[in-house]
Amino acid sequence: MPHRLSAAPETIRWGSFDARYAPLLTVNSGDTVILDCVCAGMTEILPGPETGLAIPPALRAIHDAAPPRVGGHILTGPVAVAGAEPGDMLEIAIDAIGFGADWGYCGFRPLAGTLPEDFPERYLSHIPIDRARNICRLPWGTELPLAPFFGVMGVAPPPEWGTISTIEPRAHGGNLDNKELGAGSRLFLPVFVPGANFSAGDGHGVQGDGEVCINALETCLTGTFTLTLHKGGGPRDPALRYPRAETATHWITMGMHEDLDVAMKTALREMIAFITARTNLSRQQAYQFCSLAVDFHVTQTVNREKGVHGMLRKGLLF
Repeated sequence: MPHRLSAAPETIRWGSFDARYAPLLTVNSGDTVILDCVCAGMTEILPGPETGLAIPPALRAIHDAAPPRVGGHILTGPVAVAGAEPGDMLEIAIDAIGFGADWGYCGFRPLAGTLPEDFPERYLSHIPIDRARNICRLPWGTELPLAPFFGVMGVAPPPEWGTISTIEPRAHGGNLDNKELGAGSRLFLPVFVPGANFSAGDGHGVQGDGEVCINALETCLTGTFTLTLHKGGGPRDPALRYPRAETATHWITMGMHEDLDVAMKTALREMIAFITARTNLSRQQAYQFCSLAVDFHVTQTVNREKGVHGMLRKGLLF
């Protein structure tokens, strides 16, 4: 039977990662965990009665309890994996994603987003979700197919970092905002503390590459994750330093930095290292191949640490 953590004031952290946070649950490698996650934001993100949209009880209870918050996202967890130690690698298989609400929101506020100088006002839309049709309906009538994923999936950061915001993605994962990480994908993260201490949240119903106005379709999601520990990083990743992912069709490397050029260089270096570890190609040949065949996408530009991800189609090299 899968383990389960429901979202509640006592099972969430609002806006922060910290190596000192004690795990709420400890599982064995290969176990499956279901995490119920709710969307974050100020009270105005809750729809009023005039909208006809129901607020999930867990989301209402968390807002009513007003737990300590650093800002950013509401994360469910952490979950420890028995035997995990610094230097290991945690594989997170995203087995399934379900919606926990029939609405989401999208908006922006002063001094944030990619164009704060152009949009100094506050603007918020509540967007109905039709689970039966798998679409959301935007205020002007456009219907978008849903493609849910968790914006935030991360392990505990290195202890020396102390308490950090969930807003910036870093080596521990966190606010990756990578739309490729839907059901059926796998995320690989380096382990920095005993147990690894995995958390998730920031449910997105749909998002484009390059998330720009601060957020995507922010909503409540339930994720089913299988957590597998690879001791020492595994034979092909003896020193995994950065988040990496896999989908049915692609291998994915990532880079994050406040300078988008540096983020691009990191994603490229990670892809070169990934290729040379799995083939007999030289570094020079791998660099050349990246220019010919790897697609590099801007992941998001709103989290202070911007993101780039490189996508290598399976079957081209291995």
